[in-house]
Amino acid sequence: MNSIKYIGVDDLDIDLFESQYIVPEGMSYNSYLIDDEKIAIMDTADRRKADEWKKNLTKALAGRKPHYLVAHHMEPDHASLIAEVLGTYPELQLVCSAQALKMLPNFFDGFPFEGRVLTVKEGDTLSLGSHTLHFIAAPMVHWPEVLMSYEDREKVLFAADGFGKFGALSKEQGARSKEQENTNSQSCSPAPCPLPLAPDNGSSWACEARRYYFNICGKYGPQVQNVLRKAAALDIQAICPLHGPVLTGEAMQKALKLYDIWSRYEPESEGVLVAYASIHGGTAAAAERLGEILREKGAPKVVVSDLSRDDMAEVIEDAFRYPKIVVCAASYDGGVFPVMHDFLYHLQIKNYQKRTFGIVENGSWAPSAGRVMRAMIEEMKDCPIVEPLVTIRSRMKPADDAQLQSLAEAILA
Repeated sequence: MNSIKYIGVDDLDIDLFESQYIVPEGMSYNSYLIDDEKIAIMDTADRRKADEWKKNLTKALAGRKPHYLVAHHMEPDHASLIAEVLGTYPELQLVCSAQALKMLPNFFDGFPFEGRVLTVKEGDTLSLGSHTLHFIAAPMVHWPEVLMSYEDREKVLFAADGFGKFGALSKEQGARSKEQENTNSQSCSPAPCPLPLAPDNGSSWACEARRYYFNICGKYGPQVQNVLRKAAALDIQAICPLHGPVLTGEAMQKALKLYDIWSRYEPESEGVLVAYASIHGGTAAAAERLGEILREKGAPKVVVSDLSRDDMAEVIEDAFRYPKIVVCAASYDGGVFPVMHDFLYHLQIKNYQKRTFGIVENGSWAPSAGRVMRAMIEEMKDCPIVEPLVTIRSRMKPADDAQLQSLAEAILA
């Protein structure tokens, strides 16, 4: 794939992606260039790294002029430099969906796009010479204007935000071999460079890809399934996402399998998540004790998470990963402690479904958390709640242990 060059950039300075997701390993903004009779730039980058990206583009062009800029997705971390690139290359034509065309004035008010935009739709093609792009509509993965494109010579799927992951490429751990570390550098600095490939088995990809998927695309399982059906009809040898490494071989097959599981809302692994929201430690003690009981009763995996301190996005990832979940929360102002409300609200808006719940509430004088949690869970699809609903009064008592034992048996049944 020497004709496809990586011109993206790493962002090691960002603390919160989309102002909400912790990214301790940074983020990559991927962009590619297809070198043919007609040169195509595949997406731009976030304005935060504009200077670096423009240097990469200039170096890749080596004095030549590009013909097309393909905008698969209008989100600013990929499209914020569109107007600058069109201004730099007056003969350049922007290629995007009709929905993206409508969005352009939202981001680039006053820029003269007239005569500069080629709109494409599902099934349209664009010949670059020996390479041809076939456009695939991917609405709501995860914005309505999204396109993917399949290049038929190299058999590459440019997947927009699909198959992405958190983390800068320079932070990717492991490589196929020392030799490939030198030739397919994960950092790709300075660009342009060969495509940054994920390790063959995809193990390092899966963890942060899972957190990324459920928090970015998790709501849109049916739409992801539609794209997977289209992809199944293509001979794909590599997937080039807009975040994270390029997927090939075993890593790509693993990614496709996981996306199928995730987008059908099926659990990926056996286990139980115990998520708790504790004010003064009483609920935390009950949750930790429940975790011990579940392990004693043979649960294959138990994850106990503190919603006040743990990364919310990671707890959401675990909620989708396992088939069983117990929520434990203190009562608060006649309702539920806010971090639990926030957690359950996140699950609701991500279309959470097909999981079994248990409930533990705590209250010193008028327990109310269980009522609120039950009402929120009942709004989720195919999420039965097992009994008993365990009520703790401030601190664990010997009799409470028996209730937790019963709940553990019910959740594991």
